[in-house]
Amino acid sequence: MFKSRSQPIQPSEITDESVWRARRRLFLQAPGALALAAGLPGLAQAVPVGQALSFNPSQRWKLDETPTSEADVTTYNNFYEFGTGKEDPSRQSGQFKTEPWTVQVDGLVHKPLTLDMGQILKLAPLEERIYRLRCVEAWSMVVPWVGYSLSALLKQASPMGSARFVRFETAAEPETMPGLRSRILDWPYVEALRLDEAMHPLTLLATGLYGKSLPVQNGAPVRLIVPWKYGFKSAKSLVRITLTDTMPESSWMKVAPHEYGFYANVNPDVPHPRWSQATERVIGSGFFATKKATLPFNGYAEDVASLYANMDLRRYY
Repeated sequence: MFKSRSQPIQPSEITDESVWRARRRLFLQAPGALALAAGLPGLAQAVPVGQALSFNPSQRWKLDETPTSEADVTTYNNFYEFGTGKEDPSRQSGQFKTEPWTVQVDGLVHKPLTLDMGQILKLAPLEERIYRLRCVEAWSMVVPWVGYSLSALLKQASPMGSARFVRFETAAEPETMPGLRSRILDWPYVEALRLDEAMHPLTLLATGLYGKSLPVQNGAPVRLIVPWKYGFKSAKSLVRITLTDTMPESSWMKVAPHEYGFYANVNPDVPHPRWSQATERVIGSGFFATKKATLPFNGYAEDVASLYANMDLRRYY
């Protein structure tokens, strides 16, 4: 975990480990084969769900804390495309297909891209980063993701000078996503960031979890992780990334703008209209365990607070 000098993660605040296994590191292919596949998109293959990834611990973001158990992280999820219950994604996502998969990058870019998962996995070195995850529902985890900074992908598309925002669109497949039958949101799910937020090195394009490719319930095969914002900002199962000059309307903004603003930065001083955000329940510590205090920007203030200098964070929530 990257240790902010002002707000380090202490061992005492990490969820107890129950099923953590030693990280497996396997090389996927010989370098020559990888280079060939990168040059021939039709030959580039995605890594199947649950397969071990080749990665290195991040040297920039220190990785020295014990994460929440894999059992909790993979069975306690919000992924409404598979249902609104916390266990629905793990129970109801078995028919969802992650191969083949492509992600389109378009909009205000000089070089529009459509990349398959083989190309995405080889675009930049994979690294493991352990990040805090804070849900808007006032619960939290500590999760070991595998991926690389989203900026590596965006730079490949060469954003135009007029680009100011990035819109993320996720998969919507009624045949394999039973939650799409509900009217809780308009589908497909849409999220968005300012371009400078998206380009920040903490913003992760994640392809793995616990050293393996992502499970479907956690956003397979590729998702966004923005650790200083509430978890709903980290869109799962991405299919399209669009750069624009106007602020997109995200899914939760559209359905409940009085509850979910564009920024969704973790802020213990700004309550949700229906509950306090001052404290959080740590998953794995027991329902009746003492709650911990929520940190501004989820503990990443030293890194990202400058992005919001002179902004009223109560108004721009």
